[in-house]
Amino acid sequence: MKDQGHVAFILLGANLGDRQSNILQALQYIQVRANIAKVSSFYETEPLEGSDQPEYLNMACQIETNDGPKELLQFLKWVERRMGRTVSEKYAPRPIDIDLLLYDDLIIRESDLWIPHPRMHERAFTLIPLTEIAHDLVHPVLNETIEALAKKIDASTVKKVNRSLKFNLERDIQGGQPSINIGLSRVGITNLNRVIRLGSEDKAALFYANLDFFAYLDPSKAGVHMSRFADVLEGMLEEISLEPTPDIESLADRLALQVVQSQRAKKAEVHIKARYPMERVTPISAKKTEELFTFIGIASTNGTTSRRIIGVEAEGMTTCPCAQDMMAAHSRMLLEEAGYSKDDALKIVSLIPMATHNQRARGTLLVGSNMPVRAEHLVHIVEASMSSETYELLKRPDEFFVVNKAHQNARFAEDVVRHMFFNLVEIYPDLPDETFVLAREESFESIHQHNAFAERSGLLGDLRAELRNKGEAIQSNVTLEEWLNL
Repeated sequence: MKDQGHVAFILLGANLGDRQSNILQALQYIQVRANIAKVSSFYETEPLEGSDQPEYLNMACQIETNDGPKELLQFLKWVERRMGRTVSEKYAPRPIDIDLLLYDDLIIRESDLWIPHPRMHERAFTLIPLTEIAHDLVHPVLNETIEALAKKIDASTVKKVNRSLKFNLERDIQGGQPSINIGLSRVGITNLNRVIRLGSEDKAALFYANLDFFAYLDPSKAGVHMSRFADVLEGMLEEISLEPTPDIESLADRLALQVVQSQRAKKAEVHIKARYPMERVTPISAKKTEELFTFIGIASTNGTTSRRIIGVEAEGMTTCPCAQDMMAAHSRMLLEEAGYSKDDALKIVSLIPMATHNQRARGTLLVGSNMPVRAEHLVHIVEASMSSETYELLKRPDEFFVVNKAHQNARFAEDVVRHMFFNLVEIYPDLPDETFVLAREESFESIHQHNAFAERSGLLGDLRAELRNKGEAIQSNVTLEEWLNL
């Protein structure tokens, strides 16, 4: 939404029907023309003038709008009518009542518009909720803060109430016994999309992220409270969007701890994927381009100890060694048939890049360690393990570079995974042996209707031992699930 030019404060009230639902519905309508910046808690109060009618529920709200004060008032009156309010006697019961309290610091005294609201400083049910969201706001006529005005009046009849629609919860179904006594490994929700902020106060950026939440279910419980996963995120939403977290795995850890507490679970996992822009420079033309990569943060905690994963997904290019070898053999045969000697044919073929089929590929590299590893560095490791990296922007010389490099480095999916491990070991010699690593590559085949896939996971010490033993396998394929299972 574009920036709104004016700030206004309104009071919503209802004492007919489902009062909370009415106020929340009114807020939905208001968002059609205004941005809702802040809302107070719900407050219940007795009706004015001691009339014999249901108690009122009120909420104060700060909005940002491009409408002028008269246009805004007209829109608010439309919302009242849309929700069934009709013209009635003064102080009569109503499904919704919306008062325009303040608009910027304007003072307006007209027959159809009075700002600030003429009686707001006399009413506890207005000042108490307004103080919650704007305690230091100065009344433009009385020249006193809302908090100071609230302290001058009797607020004994105003009481805060919980924000929850009323229903009869006769029993906790999720917390009860399952109908079939089979335990489940983990239960949760996936594909929550939110904006997160990563970095430091001096340098931070917003990212569009996809989050998965899991709790390890007690076998005696029928299920988890699915809404509590979203509650964890919503409870931290303002914090994680306004206050940066240093890295994606730290945020996953914070959220996982909240899940353990809210679900009373033995253990919880949170998986986050965020699209991250990195500046690139093309290899020959040196053109700057910005490309998106996927950063991955995973955390598992039992409430006391945690394990974290930092990872990336990056795309590149692979070329097929098998098809290239067949093309080389065929080219040597053609040269020999044309009169070249076997040695000359072999030499010519060794000098010329041989054709082969190529495909885009996606590599994934995950690292679990207490030693910090930068996700940006993992991107370069994945790309360096491919036949060639790829670029969004390619001039002709860059295109030649990429194609030539890829055909000089023909690699299967299996080769890419091995290169990722080798590069990680060489570039991070100080990573502890107990570090968890997972490398995965999927090639989106160009001449087949299937994809090629390879993966290996394990502890870095075992992989180092395999490299030292020159290929003698050490069967220690620790899976991601096993490593996260504290």
